[in-house]
Amino acid sequence: MNLSIRLLREDEFPTAEHIFRLAFGTFIALPQPTDFCGDANYVQTRSLADPTAAFAAEVDGKLVGSNIAVCWGSVGFFGPLSVHPNFWGQGIAKYLIESAIDRFSEWDIRQAGLFTFSNSPKHHGLYQKFGFYPRFLTFMMVKSIQSADRDLPIIKYSELNPEERSNCLKECCELTDSIYEGLDLSREIVAVHSQNLGDTVLLQDDKGLAGFAVCHCGAGSEAGSNVCYVKFGAVRSGMNAVERFEQLLDICEAFGETQKMLLIRAGINTSRDAAYMRMLDRDFRTESTGIAMHRPNDVGYCRSDVFVLDDWR
Repeated sequence: MNLSIRLLREDEFPTAEHIFRLAFGTFIALPQPTDFCGDANYVQTRSLADPTAAFAAEVDGKLVGSNIAVCWGSVGFFGPLSVHPNFWGQGIAKYLIESAIDRFSEWDIRQAGLFTFSNSPKHHGLYQKFGFYPRFLTFMMVKSIQSADRDLPIIKYSELNPEERSNCLKECCELTDSIYEGLDLSREIVAVHSQNLGDTVLLQDDKGLAGFAVCHCGAGSEAGSNVCYVKFGAVRSGMNAVERFEQLLDICEAFGETQKMLLIRAGINTSRDAAYMRMLDRDFRTESTGIAMHRPNDVGYCRSDVFVLDDWR
C-alpha cells in the first residue's frame, strides 16, 4: 500500500464528503450509509475556512480519507476524521491524526480536543494513544422553533460596516478570552460570513457585548435543511450570566425564525451543568450523545460557571 498524507484539494471536496458520509453511516449501520447528515456539509465548509488544515489520505493515487483541524485561538480540535470502509484497520487514521496534531503545534494550541462516539471503546482507545482523555458527555440538543411575538433586537455581524466588524471581532475575542485564555472564534465568525452559511448574532447590554452566537442555517451549511445550528455561543460570565444565556437562546431562536428554519440545534457539554439545565427547562431534547476528549487532560473551559454552547464534531 502506497500511502501519502497531503492537503485536500478543492476539487476533491465532493469525494471527501461522500467518504465521510459513507464511513460514519456504515459505522452506525444506517440502511443507506450515505444518508448520514442529510444535506449538511462539513468537509467543504471547514476546508475553505483554512485550506492549510484540511488533510487528505491517498492510497495508490486514490483519495481514501480526510481530516480537518480547526483553530479557535488557543483551542483546537479536529474532525470529521473519516476513512473509506474498504481501508479500515490499515492504520490510515493515525496518520491523519498526526497531521492534525502537527498543525496544533504550529498554532501553539493550549487545549486540543475532539468529539467522538460515547459508546465506542475502539475510538476511545485510538485517541488515547495520542494523549486525548475522555471527559464529559456532550449532548446534541434540538427544539422546535416556536413562532411568537418577539420584541428582540437581532444584531447581526453581516449587517455591520467594516469598521464595526473589526471592533466586533475584538469584542468577541475579549469575551471568550475572559472565559478561557486565548479562546478566539474570529476564524469561525469570518468563515460563516464569507461562505454565507448563516450569521453571528450579538447580545448587547449596558457594558457592551454580553454574548454572541455563531449560527449555521439550512442546506449546504453544517446545519442542514430547516435547522438553525448554533456552532458556538457564549455569554459573559459572572453575575446575571444565567439571564444573559436565556437572552442569547431567545435571540438564536428568533434569528432561526427569521431564516424560516423549523428547528434549533446546539451542543452542550454536560460539565456546564447550569447551562444544560436551562436548556432542559426550555424544552430542548437530546438528539444524540458524544464524548469530548481533551489533550491534555484538563477541564479547559468545560466548567460549571461557563455558559457556552458548542460541540467538537
